[in-house]
Amino acid sequence: MSGKANKIVYPPGCKDITEEIGKEELVRRLKLLARAFQDMGQDDNDQYSGLAVYLATDYFLDHQSKDVRLLVACCIADVFRIFAPEAPYKDLKHLKDIFIFLVKQLRGLEDPDSPSFKRYFYLLENLAWVKSFNICIELEENQEIFCSLFQLMFSIVSDKHSSKVKNFVLDMLTPLITEADSVSQELMDIILLNVVEPYKTQKRVAYALAKELLIRSSNAIEPYIQAFFNNTLMLGKSSESELSHRLYDLIYELNQISPNVLLSVLPQLEFKLKSNEESERKQVTKLLAKMFSDEGSSLVEQNRPLWICFLGRFNDISIPVRQTCVQFSQYFLINHPETNKDIVEQLKSRSHDPEETIRMEVVNTVLSVAKKDFSIINEELLGFIKERTLDKKFQVRREALMGLGQLYKKYTFGEKVEESYVEKVSFIKDKIFHHYYQQSSDDRLLVERVFNTCLVPYNMPEEDRMRQFLLLYCTLDEHAIKAFQEMFKHRISVRAMILQMVEAIEQQALLNPRIVSLSRTLPETGKAIEHLKKFCQIIKDDKRLRSYLIKLLSQDCTCKKAQDLVREILKKLGGPSQGTQNIYYNTIKSLLERVAPVMIDVSAVDQLVSHVDDSVRGLGIITEGIDGAAEKSVKLLMVLSWTYPYYFKTEETYELLLTFMKHDDESVADLTLQIFNNIGKNLQKDYPNIYSSLLPVVSSAAKLGNPKQCKHAIRCINTICKNKEAIYGQIFEHYKKSLNPESANFITAIVGLGHIAKLCPEEFAPDIKTIVSKVIVKDLLMQDHTFGPSTTESWYSEHHVTEESMAKVRWYSEHHVTEESMAKVSWYSEHHVTEESMAKLQSMKLLTRWLQGLKSNANNSGTSTLRLLYTVIAHEGDLMEKGNINKPELARLRLQAGCCMIKLAEEKCFSDIITHEQFQALALLMNDSCYHVRHIFSLKLHKSLLTLRLPLQYMSIFCLAANDPMRERRTQIKQFLQNNITKRREYIKQNPSIQGRIFHFLPDYVMPYTIHLLAHDPELKEHDDVEPLKNIKECLWFNMEPLISKSEDYNYTFFRRMIENIKQTKDAQDPDDEETNMKLYAVCDVALGLLNSKSGNITLKDVTVEPRLSAKHFTKPDKSYSNTQNYLPKDFSFEGHKRKGVNALIDTSGKANTSKGQTTEIIVESPGPVVNPLPISPREQRQPKTKKTDVSSETESSPNSSADSVKKNDSGKNVDKKKPQKRKLDTDTKDENKEPKTAKVRNKKQTKTSGKNVPKSMDTEESDGDEDDDSSVANSESQESQEIPLGPKTKKAKNVSDKNSKSNVRTSKVDTLQKSKSLMNGAKTDSTVRTSDSQKPGSARKRKTESVSKESTPVKKSKLTPALKNLSPSVSESSTPSSPGRSSTKSSTSSVKSSSKSTPKKSPHQSKLKKTTITRSKLNRSDGESDESPPEDKTKKNVRKTASKQTRLDQFNVKSAPKNVRKGKNLPNGVSDGDSQETSSAASTPKSGTSIRIKTKVQTPDSTKKRGRPKKT
Repeated sequence: MSGKANKIVYPPGCKDITEEIGKEELVRRLKLLARAFQDMGQDDNDQYSGLAVYLATDYFLDHQSKDVRLLVACCIADVFRIFAPEAPYKDLKHLKDIFIFLVKQLRGLEDPDSPSFKRYFYLLENLAWVKSFNICIELEENQEIFCSLFQLMFSIVSDKHSSKVKNFVLDMLTPLITEADSVSQELMDIILLNVVEPYKTQKRVAYALAKELLIRSSNAIEPYIQAFFNNTLMLGKSSESELSHRLYDLIYELNQISPNVLLSVLPQLEFKLKSNEESERKQVTKLLAKMFSDEGSSLVEQNRPLWICFLGRFNDISIPVRQTCVQFSQYFLINHPETNKDIVEQLKSRSHDPEETIRMEVVNTVLSVAKKDFSIINEELLGFIKERTLDKKFQVRREALMGLGQLYKKYTFGEKVEESYVEKVSFIKDKIFHHYYQQSSDDRLLVERVFNTCLVPYNMPEEDRMRQFLLLYCTLDEHAIKAFQEMFKHRISVRAMILQMVEAIEQQALLNPRIVSLSRTLPETGKAIEHLKKFCQIIKDDKRLRSYLIKLLSQDCTCKKAQDLVREILKKLGGPSQGTQNIYYNTIKSLLERVAPVMIDVSAVDQLVSHVDDSVRGLGIITEGIDGAAEKSVKLLMVLSWTYPYYFKTEETYELLLTFMKHDDESVADLTLQIFNNIGKNLQKDYPNIYSSLLPVVSSAAKLGNPKQCKHAIRCINTICKNKEAIYGQIFEHYKKSLNPESANFITAIVGLGHIAKLCPEEFAPDIKTIVSKVIVKDLLMQDHTFGPSTTESWYSEHHVTEESMAKVRWYSEHHVTEESMAKVSWYSEHHVTEESMAKLQSMKLLTRWLQGLKSNANNSGTSTLRLLYTVIAHEGDLMEKGNINKPELARLRLQAGCCMIKLAEEKCFSDIITHEQFQALALLMNDSCYHVRHIFSLKLHKSLLTLRLPLQYMSIFCLAANDPMRERRTQIKQFLQNNITKRREYIKQNPSIQGRIFHFLPDYVMPYTIHLLAHDPELKEHDDVEPLKNIKECLWFNMEPLISKSEDYNYTFFRRMIENIKQTKDAQDPDDEETNMKLYAVCDVALGLLNSKSGNITLKDVTVEPRLSAKHFTKPDKSYSNTQNYLPKDFSFEGHKRKGVNALIDTSGKANTSKGQTTEIIVESPGPVVNPLPISPREQRQPKTKKTDVSSETESSPNSSADSVKKNDSGKNVDKKKPQKRKLDTDTKDENKEPKTAKVRNKKQTKTSGKNVPKSMDTEESDGDEDDDSSVANSESQESQEIPLGPKTKKAKNVSDKNSKSNVRTSKVDTLQKSKSLMNGAKTDSTVRTSDSQKPGSARKRKTESVSKESTPVKKSKLTPALKNLSPSVSESSTPSSPGRSSTKSSTSSVKSSSKSTPKKSPHQSKLKKTTITRSKLNRSDGESDESPPEDKTKKNVRKTASKQTRLDQFNVKSAPKNVRKGKNLPNGVSDGDSQETSSAASTPKSGTSIRIKTKVQTPDSTKKRGRPKKT
């Protein structure tokens, strides 16, 4: 070693460094040496190369002392600087060891607080400045050094390091990437791992270092990144890299750091978006959503194809993918306004997504954006939330409604809110209250919660809360105000139920009925009952908890106290938790929130009355700028006085209310009277001074006020006065003096007398009776002292049907009406009514109130009054028929008479004496010519029926609404009917004790009343009049549909037995009149037909109670015989559910070329009967809807339409000159598979039949023949109403009726075969094709169909067959003869076959079906004869066999008429006279899935012979 030392040259001042010296001395000498190297430049330093090599020996590199190693590392670093660019180390292995040593020494940078940190920093600075590690690039194993260096730097860097340290690290590391020949995957992993989670979050400084490193070396590292993603993404090569499972996270981070490195990677993602793997599509979608939506991202503009592809994922089949797209939409709306159009369009489609979670996500997205930046939200986005408030799922509705409430709260009560934002959310309050119209308890509870927390936050200061409460009410629309009032009424009813429950617990009474009633106000009634029982048990056991609940429900409870009590009660229940306990907790919480007075108490009412006083006087700024603010403010007090009368108890409140009585606005004074009527029960006792001041004001209003004020003043006196008779006496005398048409208070006196007579019937009975008989009836109602404007307009021609005419009526009701215009309308507003007519209206009300007070028919007062009211209705409002009253006032008079009869009918003593004629005249108001009469009458009827005071008979009046020409009216009344049915069913369930009187409440019993009412239809002159019966059918179905359609309470057996029992009785109205009884039976047959044809699948249930019939309407049933006769005309048919029938199953697309002797076989799978979608037949003419239909739509029209009918005018001449389109039958087998379960047409010779070959001469003769036939039929049948019958049109399957404008005709391909003479009439099988007539009102009833179908609906096989066997009467069927139709072909034979895929056991009466050709001999057989099938020829053996079993369905009889039997002549369709006779065999409608096979043999047009039309006998 000494020899080597002699060769080593040391810098001046430095001592030799040997292995023999001690550690401390070695450190001291190394410090001097390091200092010398530090000061040394690069000039002439070759002499120190030996020293440099010596310092890099193993002795120093592996020295135990870290100080020695550090100083040596600093010296070596300086050596690299001094000897740059050529280092004195020539051995590559040695050079590798040196750099590994330097890397290890750099770990000392980890602790910046270390005493030796400066030397470590110097080492870093030196290495970075000189780029010493670049020497390693030439080494073969350089990646090992680089990886260790990079790993070390990322592991030791921290927040403690200064920016200088980080910059030197970057300066040292960056060249190793940018100047290297290659970058290993291991090195890339070390760098890239630091930019993805969890390293990104856990080591933020390392992330920043890696981020900056990637930015600096982006160009150099891009190829390696691209190669990595190509291998992993596109080629699917496996990789040992830790990043292989974090590819999409890495792409996102790289895009954040340096988008340039991904320029060639992003296009590859478009293919991944279309991957078949759902998880992969979801990951890529999430990645691109983040990349596109990041703030400052320009990827949308840079890569438009990828953006379009990404938008397609909004419609992905996968729910998670669509959900991901919607979730990120909010970031697009906020960060990238340029994408709003695309995003809003996608959100619109997703707001109607079939998946509930997606729709909810749309709501949450829009709400999130609105809370962050409301300026972004436009009307369309808010519309998405408004739509979702009506979502079918409550969870979605809840999110939408609660979100709207929070927006309203934020942008209404927030500080420094822009006025435009307030205006934008102004609709929310109305929308929330409109939601209260929902029937669900969940929705109503939600509205109440939103009201308490958002619209008027209960935790606001009292003054602010009442100010907002008043402002909210004054700005609500009409519908929202009704919902607001209903909400408070509902709260009071629930509060009363809970009080009754608590009282029952204290008195140990029966709890179950009260619990059941209360549970109906909560969601999920079944669970609510269990929770309430549990709550009642807790209350029963815990007296303290029960005391809390009693205090909460007491009248003295304040808002602050109520909040504390609710909190204590919920704490006793255990608080919110998970699972079932949480559901129970929420149920009780919802109940307490509904009844707790957290909004209104005594002090709150005082504050509110003060605000209302300012509004009434015009001083308040709360309601400034609101129209009618004073009236609306007082109306709010009136609502609260009805629901919380006990909170109006301070003298200051009464004094302010007293000032309202003296207000100039009559409506304010009127509302104040109602308030005192609600709260003034103890006023005389508690506040005598207020009472003494109020009484003169109320008395003055009763004497001199308008009729409304008079009414409320009389009622108020009845409430506040103890000695009311004396006060009424004074007022009564004043009224007697004012009963003079010349008096200014004439009408007020009539109104006041009526109310006094009702409230004090005994005290003023003699005087009232005298006034009624001498003044009201004789001098007023029976006299016409004034004359209305003359009018020449037809009453019935002014039906307000169209929107234009309705708008005209509304215009007249709101603007000035001249005498001339009064004569042109049938209604105008009340202030245009003459004083005499107004007096007559009030006089009828007086009579009604007088009788309501008497509550008896003493001296036949009720009988005479009802007779008078009936006369007013019968004479259309003109009692004396003098013609001095104009139409609008006549309409009001007859409407008032009807309303008065309804009021009287609520009292049993008067309903019993209402005659049949009076009731029927009252019912016809439902079909009044004036729209307003119909509308108001139906509202009054509905309101009275809902109270359950009006007899069930009056619900039958709703059936006449089927005649209303306005669809909106029919829909509204159908809803009225449904509400009444629901109300009565719920009442029966809640009151089991009424089972003995269930006849008066069960809605099913409305059907006998409906049948009786319709049997006395004035238009039904005879029992077999077709057109009136069609109208009656629509009316019957109007009432039957809500009872039997989708109703779990529907019992087919009960209905049928009830109707059949009616046929065993006689009409009690005129039991001896045979025609009257036959009308009744005909209507019963219509009802039975509807019961079978439109009731859907029938499930027979046991009938434990024999149906009862009203003795007032029907005689006692005669059980000695069974009335099975069918009283309907033969051409009357019933339409079942709208399903594809025979005519919809035959393709008509191809041309038909028939040849002589050709046989065509049509196999039809009948899914079941067809339903008319609009069962409405109005009395008034409706405009037909002209709607073009293609051939496919023709197949759904009625098979009853005749191919021979031609449109004619009154003279019988042809109006429609267009020839009927020849229906084409395509028998090509190519179309057989187009529709499953549709007609399969098989042509044995693969040819087609057509009616196009009919010569023109035959069409002409056919038209002439029809005219002759019409004239002959017209001589034998009534033609009171005219019609224009239509033939089948070329492109429309419609017939226009004067009384029925709807499309009610089903055009059939089977009819085409009949027209072509390819089908024979009267096919006798167990299953027949519907070919019922489709005549129009008033026309001669030609029989144009070959057979009459008897239709019934498929039923459950296991139940229907034996039951119907017992229920159905004996059947007498017949088929009507076919009218001769002209065609180019003849039908020589016709066979109809039916089959069923699966049928139960045969009924006893059912014989085995065989392939039968119907001949004259078979048609002539009677019911008792058995049918024997002739032997089948060989040509029929190849025909597909059909099943021989079929479920027997009940059917209706069509009674044969002798006048329809033809005889003696050959028919034009090639059938002899015997073929036209009626059959008596039973024909039941094929069940769903039954096949009907029609086989015809058609001749060519050349062989067709013209035949004359047969005469009728």
